[in-house]
Amino acid sequence: MFEGVLTQHDSIAGADGSSFTIQDQARMARAKNYLAWQSRLILPELGQRVVEVGCGMGNFTEYLLGRDQVIAVDVEPECVKHLRQRYPARSNLLVFACEPTNPAFAELSTFRPDSCVCTNVLEHIPDDAAALRAMAAILEPQGKIVLWVPAFQALYGSMDKRLDHCRRYRKQDMLRLAAQVGLKISKMRYVNMAGFFLWWASSRLIRQQAVTGTQIDIFDRLIAPWLSRLEAMVQPPFGQSLFAVLQKH
Repeated sequence: MFEGVLTQHDSIAGADGSSFTIQDQARMARAKNYLAWQSRLILPELGQRVVEVGCGMGNFTEYLLGRDQVIAVDVEPECVKHLRQRYPARSNLLVFACEPTNPAFAELSTFRPDSCVCTNVLEHIPDDAAALRAMAAILEPQGKIVLWVPAFQALYGSMDKRLDHCRRYRKQDMLRLAAQVGLKISKMRYVNMAGFFLWWASSRLIRQQAVTGTQIDIFDRLIAPWLSRLEAMVQPPFGQSLFAVLQKH
């Protein structure tokens, strides 16, 4: 029944946007140290029945597969197709094409999820408050929404435009958004202080359209390992990204 409701026809993305998204996902798949850094912060906040909103091609889904149930959703049909092919025999993984503001998303509540994770996705959604309300609505009481979003609107530049980012977030923005949708913030911190300067230089100064594979490789090999250890000891006052955990009452 449920599989018949959420299909590839729920996608709203265009062909050009889909192609660029897939290319960007493929480049980011190379950043193993960065993804491991993300996972060390995110995984302890998640329960056993997780909805991944904006799963893409599964770069982060890989880290979730030890959970009892993972429901991965994305608006891009090609990403959904790729993820199904990538993990064809995972009985604890279900993959659907949908977006949070689609009425069909509400049916995910039948899986009784205890947490949602949304990495580098909320900034793409025009009505981020509506998306968060939809996520909260499918969760069990005390459920968590774990967010990883780009930080600081001052960094918004050519790469944000090419990626169709609607905004970037400061802590104050997230506090207001959580209050607006009736969620409480249990944890929040900036991440990747070095990336703050690298993104500004690439997107605002050089005006690149996308991060290159070479840039990803250099950051992942030479910067991410020591920076993640440093930021585990001392939280930075700013960063390229904002990590936040929102909890349902």
